[in-house]
Order: sequence, then structure tokens, then C-alpha cells
Amino acid sequence: MPDSPHHTDREAPRQELRSRLEKARIGGGTDRIERQHASGKLTARERVELLLDPGSFVELDALVTHRCHDFGMEEKTVPGDGVVSGSGTVDDRTVYVFAQDFTVFGGSLSETNALKICKIMDLALENGAPVIGLNDSGGARIQEGVASLGGYADIFLRNTLASGVIPQISAIMGPCAGGAVYSPAITDFTFMVDRTSYMFVTGPDVIKTVTHEEVTKEELGGAKTHGSKSGVSHFTLANDAACLLAIRELLSYLPSNNLEDPPSTRNEDPTDREDESLDGLVPVDPNKPYDIKELITRVVDDQRFFEVHADYGKNIVVGFARFGNQSVGIVANQPAYLAGVLDIDASLKGARFVRFCDAFNLPLVTFEDVPGFLPGTQQEFGGIIKHGAKLLYAFAEATVPKITVITRKAYGGAYCVMASKHLRTDVNLAYPTAEIAVMGPEGAVNILYRRELAAAEDPEAARAQKVDEYRGRFSNPFIAAERGFLDAVIEPRSTRSHIIRGLRQLRGKRQTIPNKKHGNIPL
Repeated sequence: MPDSPHHTDREAPRQELRSRLEKARIGGGTDRIERQHASGKLTARERVELLLDPGSFVELDALVTHRCHDFGMEEKTVPGDGVVSGSGTVDDRTVYVFAQDFTVFGGSLSETNALKICKIMDLALENGAPVIGLNDSGGARIQEGVASLGGYADIFLRNTLASGVIPQISAIMGPCAGGAVYSPAITDFTFMVDRTSYMFVTGPDVIKTVTHEEVTKEELGGAKTHGSKSGVSHFTLANDAACLLAIRELLSYLPSNNLEDPPSTRNEDPTDREDESLDGLVPVDPNKPYDIKELITRVVDDQRFFEVHADYGKNIVVGFARFGNQSVGIVANQPAYLAGVLDIDASLKGARFVRFCDAFNLPLVTFEDVPGFLPGTQQEFGGIIKHGAKLLYAFAEATVPKITVITRKAYGGAYCVMASKHLRTDVNLAYPTAEIAVMGPEGAVNILYRRELAAAEDPEAARAQKVDEYRGRFSNPFIAAERGFLDAVIEPRSTRSHIIRGLRQLRGKRQTIPNKKHGNIPL
């Protein structure tokens, strides 16, 4: 029996809908999708599907098109307009996501494209859920002029307002240049893919014209450059899939917003587990290095430590782990690199991480072995005073539970900065190997006994004797413990149980700072 006219009338709109959704699904078409794959990259939709739990993606604005009628653009419209946006779940928790589609106008930002992104950011903020941006764009759509530039500013505003309220994560999975770089710079964590992503304010051609420097895109703004030199990127991954899976792992440690606690997990790692090998981890020779990551992995749940900024400022280590199923942020000096000294890069890296943890209710566990601040004209001219003060400010301002373990050196101002008792740290512990003093014994003896040593028959023997005396009198944890600057001196093997007990005692902690609009951190 032939279809009735009414049936035909109903079917036509459905066919139109299916046709438009199919155009949105294929983006710039099969040829451009193949080129995307040939360059080692996934498409925007493939990235979203891999990031989110299977079948959880709910797309918004799939049929949006641009409004530009200049340069023949009215004849070039693609549903979705170069960005895939919507919500879904990661480990059954809601997240909002937008993914720029390089197959459509090179992923360039248009007025309507920006409105889609802003809608996602507004929904994330209103619903208290993380927002994830997958960036792969040639920049502002030049055919639209100031309208596209205004779209960037609208996004920057939302990044700023959402900062400290919901986690914001950026993945650079292709080009990201010009004004586009400032949105990822405001977000909490930036991921980059090695060899297929880059970020810079001005490209190699402009630099060559203005400064006559010759540099490649990879050297100027590749993942390794930003992961190790500038510190703009927190994670460098080998490919798109590894990047997206790393984002999922990061989210497992974070709360959905600043009013929630981080998610808890279940594991079989005993809370009272001791590790006798830790008793010999810190060398007897105070000048001999050791790897602080070895200590961290031995005491955290299941030996799982998710390091952040692994290739930048290596003299300090930061990252996430769990103690007794509770997510924490870890900050640790690294004696295996520059003796764990604090310099500009380490101060910036640590301060940024501490402030994130404080904003999102993540307790801070600090492992301290620091000989001081790095001396030299390069550091002083570069502003080590103000940059070091940022780390001091961050620890002092933080109101989350704070636990510090001094494993060896805690000298001078660096002792104060690294979450000392004087900065409202709740639990301060030390190993018997701890050396807490204004400076190292050698330096102190050279100052205190300068004349006496100069007059000695055997200056070297006299110096060695004085160093031993000073170390026995001042460079140990017991003076600090007598004054209450340490709550306990512990055996290294029991580190894990002491930290877990401290965290449990502090679950109800409530601490405030004076009422103010905001502080003026030394930027």
C-alpha cells in the first residue's frame, strides 16, 4: 500500500534531520579526515569518544552554522561549524567537553564557534563539573574579523571566572597559536602531544621577520619545549590516545568542583604498612643524593604516583597520589637534581600546584630536603626573591590539611618556605637524619669560627672538629622538636602510617583567612 500524504509529510523532516546530522558527523569530509589520520591525529569526534565513558556523550549545538557572508563564506557552511561540544561522563562523573575540529575550516574560531564553547563553559560552571577543551585550531577565522577575536575574549573571561571553582583542563592536540594560547594558559592543567601539537604567541615566520631568529615550530612551541623549558605544559604524551587516557587518570584524583571532596577509592594496601628499606634510603653522607620519588612511591597507596610537570623544574617534584584511599597533592624537594635547591622554576611550579590543591580541597603532603635557594646573578636578576615568595605565599595561604616530613636538610629561609609549622602546617614530622638549621654546618663554621680557624695549627682538622660539634648541637631534629616546631621525630619505615593517621585526624579541619576580596600574591 503506498504511503499516505500525511506519512510522506512526516518523513521528509526526519530525512532532513538525518542528513544534517550526518553532515555534522563527517565534518570537513572523508578526504580531510584521512589527512587528519595521516598526520597521526584522531578526529574531534574520535577524541571525544575515547575521552568519555562509552555511550555517554550528549552533543549540543550539532546543527549550528556560522553567520559570515563575506569572502564567499555564505556558500561554505558545515553543521557544527568546526567544534564538537557537549557533556558526558568519566568514571560515571559528569564532565563538559569541547573539541575543535581541524577538518572544518582548520578548526578556526568563529563567532558561533565561540558561542558553542562559551555555552559549554557556562553549563560546566552552573552544574559544578570539570570542563575539558581539546584544542586543534588554526586560530581566529580571519573572514570574520573582530567577531572571532571577541569570541576569544568571551572564552578568556569564562576561564577566569571558573578558575578555582571547577577543574579546567586543556589538551593541545594540534596547532594553538596567537590569542588562542591564553585560554589554556589560564586553565589548571595543559596536556600536549609530542610532535603533533605546538603553542606560541607568534610563529617562526614572524620571529624571523622581526628578530631575524630562525627557529622551527617544534623548537619554538613543541610539546618538549613547553614541557621542559617554559613550563606552559604539564604533561607530554606520545599520541592522542595516551593524552586522553592521561586526562581520565588525572580526573580520578580531582573533585568535580570546589565544594566537593575528591573522590575516594578502594584498595587493599594496608594503612599500617611499614617499609624497613626506607630506614636506609637517606644516605649517611649529607652530600650524597637520593631519589625522592622512591620514597613517595613506597609510601603511597599501591605505589601509584601521578606526577605533574615531570620535565620542568626537576629539583622539585609535584603530583597526585592517595593515602588510605584519600587523594592528596604531594610536593617534594628532589635531592637527585641540583641537590633539591629552590630556584625560580621550582618555586613557580610548586606555588601553582599548591594553590590548585588548596582551591580544590586536596590535602598537601610535603617531603622536605632542601639546602636553600639557588645562588647566583641569573637567579637574583631573574627575580628569585619574588618567585620564591610565591611558594611561601601559597603554602601560608593554604587552609587544606597540611603534613610535612623533613627527611634531611631544611636550611635557612627554605626551611620556612617548605610548609613549616610557622606557616600553619598541621602535622610536622622529621626523620632522625633531619638537619634543621640556618645553614649547613660547613658554612656556619666558616662564619662562626673564622678567626679561630685561621689561627689554628691545623685549620682543616680544626674545621672538621667544629663541623662535627655544630652538627651535633644544631643540625638535628631534636632542637626543633623541643621547641614544638616538629610534632614528632619518626622512623622512616613508619612514614605511611603517620601520614594516614594525620590525614584522618584532619578530616574535619576548618580554617579561614581574613575576609578580603583577594590577596596580592607577588606576581
